[in-house]
Amino acid sequence: MLILLSIFNIYKIMEVEMDKLFKLKENNTSVRTEVVAGITTFMTMAYILAVNPSILSASGMDSNAILMATAIASAIGCFAMAFLANYPFALAPGLGLNAYFAYTVCGSMGYSWKVALFAVFVEGLVFIVLSLTNVREAIFNAIPTTLKKGVSVGIGLFVAFIGLQGANLVVASESTKVTVVNFRTNFNTVGIGALLAVIGTFIIAILYVKHVKGSILIGIVATWVLGIICQLTGLYKVDAAAGFYSLIPSWRSFDVTAISLTFGQCFNLKGLNINILDFIVIMCSFLFVDMFDTLGTLIGVANKAKMLDENGRLPRIKQALLADAIATSAGAILGTSTTTTFVESSSGVAEGGRTGLSSVVTGFLFLIAIIFAPVFTTIPGFATAPALIFVAAILIILFLNLSHSRVEIVMLANGINILYAHITCKSCGSCTSFGLILSLFIIGLKRGHENAISAYGYFFCNKYACIPVAKASFLKSSNPKSAANPTPRIPPSIALSCA
Repeated sequence: MLILLSIFNIYKIMEVEMDKLFKLKENNTSVRTEVVAGITTFMTMAYILAVNPSILSASGMDSNAILMATAIASAIGCFAMAFLANYPFALAPGLGLNAYFAYTVCGSMGYSWKVALFAVFVEGLVFIVLSLTNVREAIFNAIPTTLKKGVSVGIGLFVAFIGLQGANLVVASESTKVTVVNFRTNFNTVGIGALLAVIGTFIIAILYVKHVKGSILIGIVATWVLGIICQLTGLYKVDAAAGFYSLIPSWRSFDVTAISLTFGQCFNLKGLNINILDFIVIMCSFLFVDMFDTLGTLIGVANKAKMLDENGRLPRIKQALLADAIATSAGAILGTSTTTTFVESSSGVAEGGRTGLSSVVTGFLFLIAIIFAPVFTTIPGFATAPALIFVAAILIILFLNLSHSRVEIVMLANGINILYAHITCKSCGSCTSFGLILSLFIIGLKRGHENAISAYGYFFCNKYACIPVAKASFLKSSNPKSAANPTPRIPPSIALSCA
């Protein structure tokens, strides 16, 4: 009885202190509500612990180190959001930017992951400066809504393609570059994995429509469990040489020192050749997507929580953006791509989360998740692919909210251009950024028709910058002298489609 009384008294003291720190009564919430909200938010975004190592490991980074960096960076971001802004918004490495990191910067552009991490670090520093000044607001207001949503569409298409590749639903083809997998060929490896990915996507979609909390995480686990059943029944066969490993987790000891493989490596650039122009483009690409993704998420979730003032503005938005920027730079030092505010925070808000205490709970759960690292590293690509495909679908659906004017159709076309750029041409990303810069310049010259001018300016730059670059890459790959350092050969049809 005495023990129970002591626990009760400790709880009351903690409740009073939490109220002072996070202003619980002022926000019409309680410790219990905030804890439940924090747990809910974590459940809906815990999938990133499995997905992020799967994507970033393609850059050559150690998957265990990535998982550690992901968990710690997410915790830092959540704590920063809690204590700087007192908002129930959780942060983690964002989907889309991690794919751009691994497959474009480190893949088609050929840079080391250390260079990519340094670009993310610098981007975070620039974001910090912008968050502390009024420049951020001016830039945000100058970019038309159609362009912001067009970028979301492009990222969505890119992420969807990565998910389809990860599930082996689309495979390489000499005639068409990509094609749909033949399920009957290598059914016990590629075929069954692709089939399970399709089933997993439907599971996530059904759960999401039914408003089940943690639908994405449940879908990943369900697909993984189905894979284990297939392995036990012989439908799935282990073929390590082909990249198909055992799906049954082993509770091996997890080396927490693995983080040393990536920690601080963003500053280890000795001996690495870096093109300054490429670096600026890469950094600006990270910054552009991070900034508008964060702003859009903050405003969207805050609107759902009714946190916006009478003018539709979010109080303490500078502090919230500062927390996001700090998390980005800290994540780069730890060894992960851009850390940003997750839209899944809306699930915690729906459960009543209104203060930073919810974010603190989510952050602690990310740290605790490190204990289960061996489980997360065993999850196969076909189990995480449904999460990528579904999240991509949500990003693409944003286009449906547009009025489908000619300008907006152009922005959708440029969204598709972004997809082709990342897949086919290592220099098209530069063209995309160039188009964006010129669009902003044109906006500054003539106000009143921002959407139309910027859209067509963006399209113009892609048309007249991308084609020559694509042709140059095509000719370089055809030159016997460049055989030692080949550039992907780009067919004229694809070069034109980039335009």
